[in-house]
Amino acid sequence: MTLRPEYSLGHSPYNAFLFAAVGEEQIGIPLTVLTALTRLGCDPWREAARLSDLPRETAARVFAVTIAMLPEGDWKTSDSEAIAARLVNRLPGRSAAVIPLAAAGRGGSEKMKAGFATWLACGVLAVALLFLGLHLFSDHDLDVGRGTGLSTQK
Repeated sequence: MTLRPEYSLGHSPYNAFLFAAVGEEQIGIPLTVLTALTRLGCDPWREAARLSDLPRETAARVFAVTIAMLPEGDWKTSDSEAIAARLVNRLPGRSAAVIPLAAAGRGGSEKMKAGFATWLACGVLAVALLFLGLHLFSDHDLDVGRGTGLSTQK
């Protein structure tokens, strides 16, 4: 079974950049660009696309600021420019193919319509079950007191 496009990494032109190590964290585990950007709340593929559209020197300066925002590992904040220059060289040239977004196939209004349709169907089903239950368990005898108990007339 193949993964849906939004769950597969595919052959992104940014993989060499995103999976490159920034350095080692204090606990000794390599910190990749992908992990670093994710921890900072950035979409790694969008950031890689944005950086690849910039001239290399500008991209290195911008990415150095991003690296400086990370907690230090085996690198110093003063090394962020050299690290950024090394990593930016792994980016493809300009006009790289855009990575499809997970939400691109389905807009917000379509999700809302699907959710509304589901709730509407559940509501109709609940009302139908309520009327069915009332019909099955109701007393169909409209003559009150007829045939039950003792009569006062002789």
